[in-house]
Amino acid sequence: MRQTRAVEFGTGLFVFMGIVALFFLTTRVTNFDSYQGDKGYTLIARFDNVGTLKERSPVSMSGVTIGRVIDVEFDGDALEAVVRMRINSEYNKIPDDTDASILTQGILGGQYVGLEPGGSEDFFKDSDEIQFTQSALVLEQLISKYLFSQGEDSDGE
Repeated sequence: MRQTRAVEFGTGLFVFMGIVALFFLTTRVTNFDSYQGDKGYTLIARFDNVGTLKERSPVSMSGVTIGRVIDVEFDGDALEAVVRMRINSEYNKIPDDTDASILTQGILGGQYVGLEPGGSEDFFKDSDEIQFTQSALVLEQLISKYLFSQGEDSDGE
């Protein structure tokens, strides 16, 4: 009887630790950490394809998180995705010819906005729009292009 109780306790502890580990992984993947709030200024960027970019996704420059995505909308007139980002106020010297790309972080594929600085002497101000953007790479599109190009090569032989 005592051995059965020890096995039940060990099994319960194992299941509990598994649930705690899943909770930890969920919070790390969904970017619940280090949100700065409403301090800072807003930048706007337009993309043809944002992939799986979501609100609260990081905005980074040189590998350092400098802000968060606050909104992702679809512009029905221009047929583009409009991304609004809140940049922390301490990063107020970003050149206005900076380009924005949607990049994938890590093996789990969470997406974020990466900013690559330009060389302008003028800096972004609140509600400015980033002119140079690069949309997300969608793995399914790359695979289909590769497969169709392979099919065309074999037809020509």
